Amino acid sequence: MSPTLTFALYGFGICALLHLAALTIFPKLKLLDRPGKYQLSRLPLPYPTGILTIITFLILFIVTRDALTFQDKGLITCIVILAVITFIDDFKNLPAWTRLLVQIIIGFLLFATGTRIYTITNPLGGIIKLDTLDIASQFFGPLPMWSGVFTIIWILLTMNAFNWFDGIPGQVSVLSIIGSLAIGILALSSRVNQPEIAVIAFIILGCAVASAVFDFPPNKVVMGDTGAMFFGLMLGALSIYAGGKVATALLVLGVPLIDAIFVIFRRIREGRSPFKGGDDHLHHRLLKKGWTERQVILLTAGLGSAFGITALFLNTFGKFVAIILLLIVMLLLSRHARSPSVHRPQ
Repeated sequence: MSPTLTFALYGFGICALLHLAALTIFPKLKLLDRPGKYQLSRLPLPYPTGILTIITFLILFIVTRDALTFQDKGLITCIVILAVITFIDDFKNLPAWTRLLVQIIIGFLLFATGTRIYTITNPLGGIIKLDTLDIASQFFGPLPMWSGVFTIIWILLTMNAFNWFDGIPGQVSVLSIIGSLAIGILALSSRVNQPEIAVIAFIILGCAVASAVFDFPPNKVVMGDTGAMFFGLMLGALSIYAGGKVATALLVLGVPLIDAIFVIFRRIREGRSPFKGGDDHLHHRLLKKGWTERQVILLTAGLGSAFGITALFLNTFGKFVAIILLLIVMLLLSRHARSPSVHRPQ
């Protein structure tokens, strides 16, 4: 059995066993969500089980490395910081500025410890260089400024997009399955040939499948911000961990990423904070129009799979065209979600 598949199975097995244990242990520890806060009539569920996903990943990630590099240690540090802050936030509701500051610090640490890209291929021809201006740093060495700006914005976008997309149970898990699988397959391809990245992607895949088993509607657990932001961080980081796969990630994860951008601009235009929660995301509006949770997840998974598979066979310009097409699809879906429902006479 190949190492990638082996670690995917390990990821699934360990994460699934921890979730099974949490069904009994979390209620005893009073680690439960508050359904009344969101006007839900169900009983409280084990929460936030995203911490179990993080524990599983960290164990397997460390096991796969012969020796931890500076970049590896940076990633582990960022995951631990995120786990602690989001776990606290899941119960204490930290201020928005605190969460944003922590996310910026995480993005900077990822970049400073080596998770960065130096160039972006221009779909119209040529290369966009992100290393034209270095900032001197005694501890981290020279830091390319524009690469840092890009990395921090990208990580902020992926983490928050996944967090906001967790309005429907199972949606983040399913999208993480598709995203990690696409990045893993791309890393194994002959034109990329990064088996070490594929192993990391397949560990995430195993964890995401285990999460989906327990949080797909009707869900038995709630992963919380702890799980959603971890998956967002990892898929965002993995797309730039060893060379840019940003275009592929943007196609696979395009629905939550584009929806997040739409919501940010809409809230700013309306004079609202883009970081305060609301029910103006695409999935919220589709639910209001009568879609079921499973139908919304099917839409997300279908678009992610279709564009993700396509991305594996396209060149840079082809991916650019596909991103434009996905943007048009999202605009049409957003317009559909905003239109008033039509009630036909019985």
